[in-house]
Amino acid sequence: MKKLQQEQFLPISLDEAWQFFATPKNLNEVTPKDMVFEIISELPDTMYAGLIINYRLNPVLNIPINWCTEITHVKEMEYFVDEQRKGPYKIWHHEHHFKAVDGGVLMTDLLHYDIGKSIFGWIAGELFVNKRVKTIFNYRYKTLETYFKK
Repeated sequence: MKKLQQEQFLPISLDEAWQFFATPKNLNEVTPKDMVFEIISELPDTMYAGLIINYRLNPVLNIPINWCTEITHVKEMEYFVDEQRKGPYKIWHHEHHFKAVDGGVLMTDLLHYDIGKSIFGWIAGELFVNKRVKTIFNYRYKTLETYFKK
């Protein structure tokens, strides 16, 4: 199982951070354009525990896949968790944490994922999946830095 942890300071209020990240359609804003990311579910204005979101995207080698995640836990203004229900990973568990700090918010992403599929999954991970996951989170970091620049 792989683990990715990333922290980012955002110079906004906790309420502003929560409003942005608790709005499911904003996922489009922080996803690399080359992934051809499309949410195909009807979305509420605000997420809630139990929300199922279906996507169509081309994450690697321009190969289209369908992906389904569930928002499994929500503690308003503190954290939420999304987990894959159907898709390319054996395990995808992504925690989003928010903490008010002096001058803004410290946002922490904690992702645990496993490609699975024995030796073939390991090879795919080593060749491109692990790098792609890091690239997606780096893109997100830079995009949020620009989006919330004051």
